[in-house]
Amino acid sequence: MAGKFWSGVRRFIMWDYPRACWQYDAMVILILAFIFLTPREWFRDQPRPSSIVMLEGHTGTDVVWIAPEVLAAVPKAARQSTAASLIRQKFGKGFNLVRLDPILDAESEITGYMALVKP
Repeated sequence: MAGKFWSGVRRFIMWDYPRACWQYDAMVILILAFIFLTPREWFRDQPRPSSIVMLEGHTGTDVVWIAPEVLAAVPKAARQSTAASLIRQKFGKGFNLVRLDPILDAESEITGYMALVKP
């Protein structure tokens, strides 16, 4: 009896069943269940948005949104120059930073930065 069990386990691991038999279908169902029912948190596979995003402007300037964690460790005096260099790295050297404004929430915490740039 134990030999039959281990033989079945070995066949399951080696995928040794012919197509269209119930064992093959059971393996496919187990694989699909694992793919679609496993929570993303198990693998820490959360989609991450880009930390610097270009938005279209209206009056010859474009708007760039910068995530707060990108400039969190930068001192206030150096934020503008750091943001300008990040924008040039991401979008090319033809963009000049005009203004950098923090976006505040209801508790006055920074939720991002809006940078006005001219091409």
